Amino acid sequence: MFDILSGINSTSSALNAERVRMEVIAQNIANANVTRGVDGRPYQRQEVVFETLLQQKRGASSLGGSAPESVKVARIQKDQSPFQRIHNPSHPDADSTGWVQMPNVQIQIEMADMITASRTYEANLAMVKTARSMAQQALSIGKR
Repeated sequence: MFDILSGINSTSSALNAERVRMEVIAQNIANANVTRGVDGRPYQRQEVVFETLLQQKRGASSLGGSAPESVKVARIQKDQSPFQRIHNPSHPDADSTGWVQMPNVQIQIEMADMITASRTYEANLAMVKTARSMAQQALSIGKR
């Protein structure tokens, strides 16, 4: 049997992955100035790592198509780039020479990533709306 909405599962997994990505980016932006976390170190930027899963579907090869893929968040890892350093002797977290270690978050990069994630989310949402419309039109063929 042919599944008219087979792409919806792939698209919904991509929507969920991009939602997680936007949440992590928002967390990075919110902590861009945190110089001392619970571990006593500056906040360390987080990154989302995606992975693609091939969904095994019986009969996909017999129909001439390939099995649909889905995207999931493999892990959220810490960015290993070095912390930024600023000279501010009056800062409470300054060392003996007046240098303060700041988080390795760059707001410009986070904003560019947020725009990319947002646009990807919007594109996947448009795909869901298009698939829904196509399914409704296909169902209405028999009614005419």
